[in-house]
Amino acid sequence: MSNFLKELLRAVVMGSLLFFGFLGYYYFTDLPRFDLIVKELRREYLDSVIFFIIMYMANMFWIKLLIKKYDSKFYTPRIISIAIFGNIIISGIAVFIGRLIILTVLHRQSFDEFLGLENFDHYLQPIVIALIVSSIFYIVWYYKHRQETRVKEQTIIAGSASAKFDALKNQLDPHFLFNSLNVLTSLIEEDPVQAQKFTTSLSKVYRYVLEQKSKTLISVDEELQFARTYVRLLKMRFEDSIVFEIPEKASDSELKIVPLSLQLLLENAVKHNVVNAARPLHIKIYEEEGYLYVSNNLQEKSVVKKSSGVGLQNIRQRYAILSEKEMQIFKTAEEFKVRIPMLRATVAYRESQESFLDSKRYEKAKDRVEAIKGFYGNLTAYCIVIPILAFINYRTTSFTWVIFPALGWGFGLLGHGLKAFGYNPLFSKNWEERKIRQYMEDDNF
Repeated sequence: MSNFLKELLRAVVMGSLLFFGFLGYYYFTDLPRFDLIVKELRREYLDSVIFFIIMYMANMFWIKLLIKKYDSKFYTPRIISIAIFGNIIISGIAVFIGRLIILTVLHRQSFDEFLGLENFDHYLQPIVIALIVSSIFYIVWYYKHRQETRVKEQTIIAGSASAKFDALKNQLDPHFLFNSLNVLTSLIEEDPVQAQKFTTSLSKVYRYVLEQKSKTLISVDEELQFARTYVRLLKMRFEDSIVFEIPEKASDSELKIVPLSLQLLLENAVKHNVVNAARPLHIKIYEEEGYLYVSNNLQEKSVVKKSSGVGLQNIRQRYAILSEKEMQIFKTAEEFKVRIPMLRATVAYRESQESFLDSKRYEKAKDRVEAIKGFYGNLTAYCIVIPILAFINYRTTSFTWVIFPALGWGFGLLGHGLKAFGYNPLFSKNWEERKIRQYMEDDNF
């Protein structure tokens, strides 16, 4: 019911604007006709508004019926053709019904007399106007629908990426712990004393894992420092069977990589290669042209459990979310090498939490712009219509009735402007935000 009343009010406003617009046009082009309308202003205005309401409501019903039925498929050549053809037919029927009501009910004309005076000229102008108004609506609705669809798509993409990124980070916990416990199990059988030291060091390393896994990016220097700690953990088991080369610092302290990427790559190298004193595993970490490389000599185990691929896929997928730069793998008969991008702190995330926030800000800003546009449209109509009414008032009667629509509409315009620009004279600008925060922090709410 509220939607019906809203459309009815919109029809009255648009009908009034159209009436006074034509009245102004006649004043400059056809003064005798203007004087004739002014003499019967009340009757002419009422006839025009009733006629426009019937036309508007009939066409709006047809348009909303099509939109509800076809929605996103509405803007296809076939549906648009059906819509326009339907507007012509419905407008013709609405013109007939409107003229019938006005002439037979309001002006007491007989039905036979009404039919006798009907001709094509009575229908042409209203149908053309109806098509113009409908076309404007189609264009505006298409633009609005396209913008809303774009915002929804970006929100879904950003939300999915955010959830996916969180899932990948949470994946590190069980993955690291599972592999570390496997190492610890082997070490207990081989060297119980080293197993105790391994357990102590493992607790320190795991604390770092818990602290850093929630971060999106971490400095290369921090990750290198952790890699050296993790290397010491591995050396407790393999001793001199592993040879590491790790730089002290990155060339630029601002460079960042995804957390725990080096740990995953070191773990992957040890897991898939033979490591013993006779055939030591050489692992080297180095920087080259904006990338960090982790390489090892390839001496794959002849019998190895089927890999889950969690480590490499985790790094690849996190980089795919954060940057256009990709992780790359190079494999030859003698060497296995992984290249990971080093990013700046100002990296532009493609599909991250920031994208989600940006889409929310865009949606809020779009609503504010639409509200301000609506206010300016209302203000423009006010500035056009009220002077016309004042002129008509001056030409027809000494009673200044124009003050009533000027004040009534003016107060409504003031309220519209306050709402559009987010100003409330009764409450401060941050009152609503403070009250929301107060209720959020209230445990009894």
